[in-house]
Amino acid sequence: MKRIALLGSTGSIGTQALDVVSRDEKQYAVTALTAGTNARLLEEQVRRFRPRLAVLGEEQAAWELKGRLADTDVRVSYGEEGLLEAASMEECDMVLNALVGVAGLQPTVAALEAGHTLALANKESLVCGGARVMELAQKKGVSILPVDSEHSAIFQSMGNRPLEEVRRVLLTASGGPFFGKSREELRGMTAKEALRHPNWSMGKKITVDSATMMNKGFEVMEAVWLFGLAPEQVEVLVHRESILHSAVEFRDGCVMAQLSEPDMRLPIQLALTWPQRQEGAIKPLDLTQIGALTFQKPDRENFPCLGLCEDAIRQGGDRGAVINGANEVAVALFLEGKIGFLDIYEMCAQALQDQPFRENPTIEEILEIDRAVRAQCLGSHIALPR
Repeated sequence: MKRIALLGSTGSIGTQALDVVSRDEKQYAVTALTAGTNARLLEEQVRRFRPRLAVLGEEQAAWELKGRLADTDVRVSYGEEGLLEAASMEECDMVLNALVGVAGLQPTVAALEAGHTLALANKESLVCGGARVMELAQKKGVSILPVDSEHSAIFQSMGNRPLEEVRRVLLTASGGPFFGKSREELRGMTAKEALRHPNWSMGKKITVDSATMMNKGFEVMEAVWLFGLAPEQVEVLVHRESILHSAVEFRDGCVMAQLSEPDMRLPIQLALTWPQRQEGAIKPLDLTQIGALTFQKPDRENFPCLGLCEDAIRQGGDRGAVINGANEVAVALFLEGKIGFLDIYEMCAQALQDQPFRENPTIEEILEIDRAVRAQCLGSHIALPR
């Protein structure tokens, strides 16, 4: 029985992960569940899966949850301390980090320090702290299994072949809800429109990131760190059908790809069961029903966030932490209706320009950089041109 700590259990990835677990409960034991503010859903999950530890973001909510769970032997904690405990607890074989944003960085580090296999859905851990995270994983001899559908596809397509045989990685993008729109059209796009993704069901933040193509830029950075690639070895292709999830081209010209229906339960299940494969959590792929698979180059002029991230990974150092901090603030402001869609790029580009470059920051320095960037962006958003 595999013992799993699930960080971010009430979010999109977390709920789908528990759906996978529920299909074969003899194989899994859930040791910890964590949530930010959704106490009601967390309570339902706790009663269903009976972890040893449940964690909420705020102290008052945790005390209330503790009272409601008085009839169980589940221990309740809160805040960063509780989150780090969940990531590092001894009664655990694997940590699935499904947190959103830089909040997932320290739990990633805690899980690796504890020697736990890490199923990673929190791409910001690598966007912000890729060098430190991969260095720690190597030092501890711990595996990081990708949960993002694209990186899971690369992982499967690469197999056990040495990196020297890889010519490039083809990282696919759906193009998001605003594919084909001009800059003028994008200027007036609302949060409601940005959240209408054509293929995937995801959380609000990552759906907006898909609309700006910032998410694909982050995935370029993630691929560089996860697989030891040079930035120029990662090529982004827009693939509207979201069936081919990414591919690896080897130096002999062979291209290996992974195809499936667009359903996150497949990469989640694979990370939980690797190196075994089990009966699928999703329906089989019927290519005759799809009919055609199309590919084209991304529109970098109207969706410049992709290029911003590619520049950031080439520069290295703290650039990932800077762009991520600015983007988290910008997306939150956009969802609140306080800035426009195009302002997301402007805020991130300005932050990269304003923040001094740090070549090899520690985890503590990365978090300091994140705080400084957030303060800058929050203080400057009212001055953005409309």
